[in-house]
Amino acid sequence: MENHQNSQAFPPENRIDRRFQWLSSINPAHSSEDDEGGLSLGQVFGALKRRLPVIVGVTTVVTSAAMLKALTSKPVYQAGFEILTRPVTAENQVISSVPQTLNSNKEGQPQPEKTVDATKLKLLKSPKLLSPIADQLKAKYPTITDDELAASLSITPIPSSEILAVTLQGTDPEKVKAVLKLVADSYLRYSLEERLADVRQGIDFVNAQVPQLQQRVDAVQDRLQNFRQRYDLIDPDTTGKQLADWTNTVGQQRLDTQIKLNEARALYNDLQELLRRSDDPASTALSSNTRYQALLNQILTVEGDLAKESSLFKDNTPNVQVLKEQQQNLIPLLQREGRRVQEEVASNIRGLEDRDRILAQASNQLSQRVKQLSVVSRQYTDIQQELKIATDNLNQFLTKREALRIDAGQRKTPWQILTPPGDPVPSSANVQRTTLLGVILGVLMGVGVALLLDKLSSVIRDSEEITEISKFPVLGVIPFNSELEEVEQLSSLGKLASFADISGLMQQMGQKVGLNNGARSHGYTSSPFSEAFRSLYTNIRLLGSDTQIRSIVISSSIPGEGKSTISVHLAQAAAALGKRVLLVDADLRRPRVHERLGLANTFGLSNVISLDLEVERVIQQSPTEDNLFILTAGQIPPDPTKLLSSQKMQNLMGQFKDAYDLVIYDTPPLVGLADTKLIASKTDGMVMVVCLGKTKRSVLSQALEGIKPFSVPVLGMLANGSREQASVHDPYYHYYPVKSGSPSIREESVPSVVKQPDQ
Repeated sequence: MENHQNSQAFPPENRIDRRFQWLSSINPAHSSEDDEGGLSLGQVFGALKRRLPVIVGVTTVVTSAAMLKALTSKPVYQAGFEILTRPVTAENQVISSVPQTLNSNKEGQPQPEKTVDATKLKLLKSPKLLSPIADQLKAKYPTITDDELAASLSITPIPSSEILAVTLQGTDPEKVKAVLKLVADSYLRYSLEERLADVRQGIDFVNAQVPQLQQRVDAVQDRLQNFRQRYDLIDPDTTGKQLADWTNTVGQQRLDTQIKLNEARALYNDLQELLRRSDDPASTALSSNTRYQALLNQILTVEGDLAKESSLFKDNTPNVQVLKEQQQNLIPLLQREGRRVQEEVASNIRGLEDRDRILAQASNQLSQRVKQLSVVSRQYTDIQQELKIATDNLNQFLTKREALRIDAGQRKTPWQILTPPGDPVPSSANVQRTTLLGVILGVLMGVGVALLLDKLSSVIRDSEEITEISKFPVLGVIPFNSELEEVEQLSSLGKLASFADISGLMQQMGQKVGLNNGARSHGYTSSPFSEAFRSLYTNIRLLGSDTQIRSIVISSSIPGEGKSTISVHLAQAAAALGKRVLLVDADLRRPRVHERLGLANTFGLSNVISLDLEVERVIQQSPTEDNLFILTAGQIPPDPTKLLSSQKMQNLMGQFKDAYDLVIYDTPPLVGLADTKLIASKTDGMVMVVCLGKTKRSVLSQALEGIKPFSVPVLGMLANGSREQASVHDPYYHYYPVKSGSPSIREESVPSVVKQPDQ
């Protein structure tokens, strides 16, 4: 119950992800390449190996057909010639050398085109050139057609050159020679006509463009003349320089005027303050006025004399009265002179303000002209650029027209025959070459057919496919073991032989395959098969990083995948490593554990549940391992599901878990039955066995979908019957057994290959 609750609290996916992080570094089945759906070369090679007979059969058929065709076909004759071509035509020279065209490069120079493009090659084999040749040969060869000529004619450009290799094949050497000569003459005439046609077309094109270009030049020149007259402009750069100088001069003058205006305003304010105060006639604002200073000096003199006289005489004496009158007369004169000076300063201020206003207007006008000049300068530059382009285009076309006229006058043949057509010789397409091509084609077709058949097959072939389908890690890969066939045959004789005979034979076969290596075995034996189970048990132990795994269920999707065999051998491997192990045959429908171990099945699990027998009396000890104990299935009940879901079964599972280090339950297959789901939900987890080469993808997917609603913790998958693993002969499997009373003798374990039978 505790395990069941934990499985509910923590989803199986999270538990598995946490437990299996350590497997990512040792198990290639969890590589990122497989997770991303990448192609596995190992899978491809495995598919080719499995389908090798198909590849050989297809290759044989195709090669035989190629050889038959080569032997029965008539000899083929071949002849050819080489012709030199020119890479650039006259028309392309005209168009590509004109600036601003699509065929011109950045420097305005013509880009050389390819020697002969695909269009030209198709034209050389077109009816336009081959039909006249066929018409000339109809008198001698009435059945000849232009399609026949095109099929037998081959034109191949020689790389990095301007040469075409022309070859012709046929069964009649005279016909090949005659056709090839006519083809060479036809290509020379075609090249001459094409060159002359291109030159004439180029001249016509230039003559048609020159008047338009001349009109364009004239129109742009008229626009430039009108533009200059409209804005009274010769050169925007010169005008812009003049405007800049004027702007600087006006700005400097306005700055000087503003300084003088500020000084005059300050002087005016000082004078106004002086005239408002009558007690202090002296002021620095009037220090530069001579008349004001003279009156001020006179007043000061009179005041000095008045002070002297006042100290000697009384205020009513004549001298004192005269001095006071002089003082009273001079003060109005001084004030009047101050007001006159103030009026002069005010007049100067008004003059400076008028000058500043005029200079501001001039500055604004200059700014407007500068802004207008920037727009005018841009329009002027555009017109100049347009005029230059139009003039350059016109000059280019006039130059090309003269060059084309000279080229047309020369009338040279652009193509030249380098090697004339020779005598036809037998083609190199002989029997040996055809056979080799047949072998290559057959191998390619065989590989394609093999991969297609393997792709269409729904059988799981390797552990990578198991991981891809189940999304669970593969805990181990059990190699294919041929010795298990003999064990299966012995177990099938159980109905005829006695229990003692069967038990002895099973012990002998167990020692032969290298599994009975416990306390009662005579020395250590090892093989890839036995080491696979030790590795499997080690992986299961390492899963329990948080809590130790004490009970597991071994099951499969369908019968016959080897789950009972796996359960027995895993229990033996764990017991051999010193663990106290209980193997419970919980398959109450078709029990097989007692047959695998040669034990009696008189009483077992079904009897303990239904008859309330003491379980200790029913559990049997393995004859080969002291630490291995087996609880067989017992009598087959009418309703196995009812017994497995009973409270008595749950109590027994709890007792088993407390009494043993590891409890292994061999359960029925998952598809169509609920037995395994009932038991697995009460254990630490389930290991699913998948038989390579037998289990189908759809069956495995169905089994995994069936356990999702039951919260069954899946520890991982186990690949059974791997032929790749069985074919590996590791030197570490060699050992030196030590026998009592005898020296060490070097032995080698029995290789384990072939089928592992089960239910």
